[in-house]
Amino acid sequence: MKNFLRMLQPALPYRYSVAAAAGCALLVGLLWGANIATVKPFVEVAFGGRSLQAWVDEQIEQARRGVKQFQAQVERLEQNPQLGKKPALQNRLSLARSRLQAERDALAWYQQLRPWIYEYLPHDAFLTLVLICVALLVGTLLKGVFLAVQEVLVARVALRAAIDLRQRLFRKVLQLDLGLFSNEGCGELMSRFTFDMEAITRGYHVLFGKAIREPLKMTACLVGAALICWRLLVLSLLLAPVAVLLLGRLGKLLRRANRRAMERMSALYGLLEEALQSIKIVKAFTMEEHEQRRFEQSNQDYYHRALKIARYEALTRPLMETAGIGTIVVALLAGAYLVLNQETHLLGIPITDRPLELSSLLLFYGLLTGVSDPARKLSDLFSRIQRAVAASERVFALMDHPVSIRSPQKPRPLPRHRRSLRFEQVEFSYGQRIVLERLSLEIPFGQTVAIVGPNGAGKSTLVNLVPRFYDPDRGRVLLDGVDLREVSLRELRAQIGLVTQEPLLLDDTVLNNIRYGRLEATREEVIQAAQKAHAHQFITTVLEHGYETRVGPRGRRLSGGQQQRIALARAILRDPAILILDEATSQVDLESERLIHQALEQFVRGRTTLMITHRMSTLQLADWIVVLDHGRLVATGTHEELLGRCAVYRRLYDAQLRRSA
Repeated sequence: MKNFLRMLQPALPYRYSVAAAAGCALLVGLLWGANIATVKPFVEVAFGGRSLQAWVDEQIEQARRGVKQFQAQVERLEQNPQLGKKPALQNRLSLARSRLQAERDALAWYQQLRPWIYEYLPHDAFLTLVLICVALLVGTLLKGVFLAVQEVLVARVALRAAIDLRQRLFRKVLQLDLGLFSNEGCGELMSRFTFDMEAITRGYHVLFGKAIREPLKMTACLVGAALICWRLLVLSLLLAPVAVLLLGRLGKLLRRANRRAMERMSALYGLLEEALQSIKIVKAFTMEEHEQRRFEQSNQDYYHRALKIARYEALTRPLMETAGIGTIVVALLAGAYLVLNQETHLLGIPITDRPLELSSLLLFYGLLTGVSDPARKLSDLFSRIQRAVAASERVFALMDHPVSIRSPQKPRPLPRHRRSLRFEQVEFSYGQRIVLERLSLEIPFGQTVAIVGPNGAGKSTLVNLVPRFYDPDRGRVLLDGVDLREVSLRELRAQIGLVTQEPLLLDDTVLNNIRYGRLEATREEVIQAAQKAHAHQFITTVLEHGYETRVGPRGRRLSGGQQQRIALARAILRDPAILILDEATSQVDLESERLIHQALEQFVRGRTTLMITHRMSTLQLADWIVVLDHGRLVATGTHEELLGRCAVYRRLYDAQLRRSA
């Protein structure tokens, strides 16, 4: 229920549209009941063969006779000397007084109604019938107009609320720690943005549309039936509480089944994303059939979950229809007994004050039938609401996920880096696996440091601590003597430029991909950055539209070397005080590597640079080298020094020579 109420919060800014939609729904409900109410005058005119003027005069005369009859009966019983001694006579007197009051009320009602009928309605029976038909047609038309207006208003609210919720979710996802993306996977997150959000959007449509309109239609019919005979209505609805209890139990089952189905759909998204992103490997190793089997297995799993939902949903309509038919059957039997026998009591229980007329009973049945149609629609909406609630639980679970990497409440100012970057007794682990162990290191400003080590040594983790993608479990990372956890994330990362092994370009123009490092940069500044990265020539001579060329998803319309040079231009444009190169040249050809090295030789001057690399050619850019092994700092020094005294470095160097041979 908590998440259900939270799901409604994005709709609060559009409360006027919700109120207008509810107003239209109210009018639809009233017109729904009013259209059904034309059954009574239609029966009186069509089957009675008389005008409504004749009908009201007949009702007045009948009520007068009833008043005289029961007035005489009351007087006779009151004068009976045995009245105080016989309870049966007292019961008869009470019933006679009740009937007398009912006849007087009916007489007063018909006498008030008579002038209106005589003044505004035709005196001819056929013309009266024509007027009733016209009223029914106009009422139906108006109901359709209000229904259309309500649907448009509901669509506006549902779409706007869903857009706002999706934007809030995306804003939250952008703030989440990097570890969550590794644990959850993009497929899981994509499922919540697509499958779950679509379920919530449909839930909004239901909640502000039919979930308001159909109960109002039911209410209009129930109120009308209660005005005819409220006791008979109560008797007819004896099965309703049982249906409500069963629906409540079914709702819990549906919500749980929908939540599990959504989890399986997330897994399906994950498999799809993994297979499509790794399609080259899939084809190279002829694993198409294997991936097909994995996808089919996950698809079948989702099928079984969805089938369980279908079974629960299949029970909803029979349950509602059985309750509806049970209500009609009780009303038919009880009403028919009262009308055929002109009785007011059923099994000794008072049901009506006056005997029901056939036209009134038919109208009562018509109104109960008018209740059944909205009830049937509500049974269909029930499963959609449960699906929306299950989806909201998953969405809000993500929105409530704690964020550990955040700016402090009162961040310390961080001037541009000028002194040193220092790691003090840094420890870090992924779960139970220790990645960095009591590592201390100081890098003076303006130095270019290469970080090397075998796979799993903790190189990437170490440099990821600098932009605070992660925080150390113990120890501190200090920039110019200031703990990184005490400064604003925006100020810190504004001083850092990052070039990774995979360039991670956006599906946009070359110009916008370079400008992504500094959105306010002019075109001339972008071109200057591209020139420094040795990218300007291929952009202007090779690419069809130059800087306006779209690079495609993840930059795949460009070669690896072209992608990397654009990524370097993006970092150059940012003019960072700290440059991080994470295997920046490991995936490029020799010519691209040479051009990137030429660009870096100039660009690293006057800034602190951290390089993760295995290539000896890249090590030439470094002032000194840091060697890591199993999360520990093994040695530091120049290339020549490390060859002489560091066994780990010699093994890495020998392995690189063998790969180059």
